[in-house]
Amino acid sequence: MRATRSAVMPRKSGESSTPRLLGVSTAASGILDRPPQCAGRTRRAMTANLLRAIVVVALFLAFAFPVSADVAVPQLTGRVVDQTGTLSSADIAALSQKLRDFETRKGSQVAVLIVPTTQPETIEQFSIRVADAWKIGRKKVDDGAILVVARNDRHLRIEVGYGLEGALTDVTSRRIIDEIITPKFRTGDFSGGISDGVDRMIRVIDGEPLPVPSPTVNFGNLDDLAPLFIVTLFASIGVGGFFRAMLGRLLGSLATGGIIAALSWLILGSFALALALGALGFIIGFIADLFSAMGPSRGSSRGGAWSSGSSGGGWSSGSSSSSGSFSGGGGSFGGGGASGSW
Repeated sequence: MRATRSAVMPRKSGESSTPRLLGVSTAASGILDRPPQCAGRTRRAMTANLLRAIVVVALFLAFAFPVSADVAVPQLTGRVVDQTGTLSSADIAALSQKLRDFETRKGSQVAVLIVPTTQPETIEQFSIRVADAWKIGRKKVDDGAILVVARNDRHLRIEVGYGLEGALTDVTSRRIIDEIITPKFRTGDFSGGISDGVDRMIRVIDGEPLPVPSPTVNFGNLDDLAPLFIVTLFASIGVGGFFRAMLGRLLGSLATGGIIAALSWLILGSFALALALGALGFIIGFIADLFSAMGPSRGSSRGGAWSSGSSGGGWSSGSSSSSGSFSGGGGSFGGGGASGSW
């Protein structure tokens, strides 16, 4: 066997008496002599582990503390929208009728919204979203106002359209809230507070010079349409008989329907409603001669059929199911109004 030789290095002054051997490295010297690539890999591994830890913590926080979504704007189903059951059906009907009569007389639209909460938004942020979605008030007149109540938050706000900011000012709106609405809210009289607050809003708006409301018809209420159908019925049978005698049944009925449509458009200002009444006049006039061609006994039964078709019971039934129909007129809001709490 060959003996392994190790070179002995001479000692320097101050060194240990133990000889140093060439080619032999200690553990410490191996660590110090480690290549730079190993240190880079170590740093990268530490960075990756740190990123994983951050992701895990972020996911934990997201599940433990989810971000609350904004409250959805309720659908505009009527002049009074109560999502809390605060108002009774009689309260809603009376308040809706009051606001409807005011719109018919003045042209301005006022709506009431009651929600449980507006969180995480403030009532100011929520109410302007409601105003943008509902568009209460007439287009280009912007004469709309909305009373928003967040019952669980104990906050309320009067949101005012551009056209009413001169009358229903921020100061006036705040006085209505502080002096009329919130005192009754504190005693639990929500119906009285809302009704009295709306009354004061109406009186203030009445003092503002606004354009005269145009003669329009609410398509959602059959009580408004019943008189129009009755007039169309008699015009188609009575006046239409003259044109049918001169022009024949088809041309006479067309002439009758055209005249009814033209007069309806001039009076009501609604092309769609005028077209519908004209078509109805044509149909009634066209089939009227078929009934008159029958015998006298059939004629008497015909009268009974017409009266039952236009009876008050039939119209009242339809009105009760659709009287709450309501839509904004295209008004704009800019954040005017005031807020309060109780």
